[in-house]
Amino acid sequence: MLENFEFSNPQFFWLFLALPVAIAWYIWKRKKQTPAVKLSSIKGFKAGSSFLPKLRPLLFLLRLVALAALITAMARPRTVDVSTRTKSTRGIDIIIAIDVSASMLAKDLRPNRLEALKLVAADFIKGRPNDRIGLVEYAGESYTKTPITSDKSIVLSSLNSIRYNNIIEGGTAIGMGLSTSVNRLKDSKAVSKVIILMTDGVNNAGFIDPKIASELALEFGIRTYTIGVGTNGTALSPVALNNNNSFVYDNVPVEIDEDLLKEIAEVTGGKYFRATNNKKLKEIYDEIDKLEKTEVEEFKYTNYEEKYRPLILLAGILLLLELLLKFTLFRSFV
Repeated sequence: MLENFEFSNPQFFWLFLALPVAIAWYIWKRKKQTPAVKLSSIKGFKAGSSFLPKLRPLLFLLRLVALAALITAMARPRTVDVSTRTKSTRGIDIIIAIDVSASMLAKDLRPNRLEALKLVAADFIKGRPNDRIGLVEYAGESYTKTPITSDKSIVLSSLNSIRYNNIIEGGTAIGMGLSTSVNRLKDSKAVSKVIILMTDGVNNAGFIDPKIASELALEFGIRTYTIGVGTNGTALSPVALNNNNSFVYDNVPVEIDEDLLKEIAEVTGGKYFRATNNKKLKEIYDEIDKLEKTEVEEFKYTNYEEKYRPLILLAGILLLLELLLKFTLFRSFV
C-alpha cells in the first residue's frame, strides 16, 4: 500500500540535480563534435544512410535512465509492514453496585436516575475492554446480577435489563450492597479490585452495617468509589401507586447520607462523588475511568522489504544494452 512505502535514504535524491547538468553537457559536446560540412551534391549517399546517426542520442538516454535508476536504488525504496500486539499486564476486576429502590425513579436526572445511570455505566463498560466487570443490585436486600466476567456483551445485556421491581424488599441497604460486592471480589486474583457503589438515599435496611462492609473491603484490598445520585433540594419522586400500579409523583426532599459514603470511600482508599445531573454523572465515570487505568504492554513488530534490487538490475541491463549498441549497431559512429 502507498502509505506503507518509504525511502530509507531520501537525501540521495539530491543527485537528480546532476541530470540536467549532464543533459546540458551532452548537448554542448554533441554540437561541438558535429562540424558543418558543405557538399555540392548528396546523390552519392543512400537514402537510409542518415537514419542511424539520428538514433545515436538513444545511447545517452539509456545511460541517463540507468543513472536515475541507480540514484533511486541508493535512496533505498522499501515497504514497511508494522504489526502490533497488546498484552494486558495489570487487569482490574470491577463490581458496579446499583441502587434499584423506588427513589431511583426520581426525575431530577433525565429520564430518571436509574436510566441515566444505566446509560453512563454502559459507556464506562464499553471503554474497559481489558477488565472483568460484574453487577450487583440492591434495595432493601441485595443480590448478584452478573458475576465478574470479561464478556462485555453479557454485562451490557444484564445492565440493560435492570428495572425497578417490587419483588426486592424496599428500602436502601447500602451495607448489603457493599458486602455482596465484596463477596464477589474477595477471591479475585486481579492486581486491582474496585467497587463502584451508587445510591440516592440513606442506609435504612439490611442487617449488615455499611462500616463493617467497608472494613471487609479494606481487608481484601478492594477500593470503593461511592456516588451519591440526586440533585440538591427536592426532586420529583414516586410517593404512591395508582390503581393501575403506575406511580404517583411529588416533590420530596433529596436525602443522601454523604458522610457515610465519604467514610466508605476514605476507608477503602477510594473517592466520593456527587452526581446532581446527567452531565455530572458522566464526568464522574470519566474521572473513575482515568483513576483506574489498566496497564497495557504493546509489542510492535516492523518488517521491511527492500525494493532497490530490481532498480540495480534495471540499471545494469540498460548500461549493458548501451555498451552492446555502442560496439555493434552504432560502432561506425563512435
